[in-house]
Amino acid sequence: MAGTTTAERGERQQESSGPPPVRRLRVPQPRTIIVLAVVLVLLGAGGVWALYGSQWLRVERVSISGTDVLTPGQVREAADVPVGSPLISVDTDAIEARLLRKLPRIDSVDVVRSWPHGIGLKVVERTPVLIVEKGGKFVEVDDGGVRFATVSQAPKDVPALELTVSESGSGAASLRRFGEDRLVREAVRVAGDIPAAVAKRARTVKVRSYDDISLELSDGRTVAWGSGEKGAAKARTLTALLKAAPDARYFDVSVPTAPASSGS
Repeated sequence: MAGTTTAERGERQQESSGPPPVRRLRVPQPRTIIVLAVVLVLLGAGGVWALYGSQWLRVERVSISGTDVLTPGQVREAADVPVGSPLISVDTDAIEARLLRKLPRIDSVDVVRSWPHGIGLKVVERTPVLIVEKGGKFVEVDDGGVRFATVSQAPKDVPALELTVSESGSGAASLRRFGEDRLVREAVRVAGDIPAAVAKRARTVKVRSYDDISLELSDGRTVAWGSGEKGAAKARTLTALLKAAPDARYFDVSVPTAPASSGS
């Protein structure tokens, strides 16, 4: 305005540029708090009832995958899933423990809830890499050296393990030092390193001592492997020897940098 002085305009600017007025928060009324609390309690109770008391979320089926030698029926029986129980209350760890205890052929199993009505069992079976003949039957040994099953018929293309440890000399010393389980694991280690082309013809893995492991092939040829150490290098050397001396009957790769072959 024309009549407003400079001092008055400055005072108005200071007033307009000051902090905004503080708004007071409204405190909910006790009635509102009570209503909200009741709603939350009802929702919680309803959720608990739906999970545990209703028929909507109960176990109705058990699905099984990953079986090869085992049948779904065997797995289902060993799992003993409490069909009809609330799905939320099923102890999946207990089911896993039962399966591993009752069915040693299972290497691992994943037990999952499949909402709203299912339990899923995803099984991984052990695979034999060696077999041990015993009393006319065959004990299967996996890649960890675990003897997990006895079968009446030997699985195809799985070499036999022969522990022919002598009662004296290096064989007896190896047995005392390492024990039979360690020698079996060394044989498993060798079986895993055999070249694929040779593995198809591997008939027997013989263990005389820790440092004296050999292979017998289905065509009668023999491979002196030595210990389970430097398996990859020995596999490469054996592959080269087989190409260089296809008519040889004996191959020695126990020292992969100084291999030998003989016989024809």
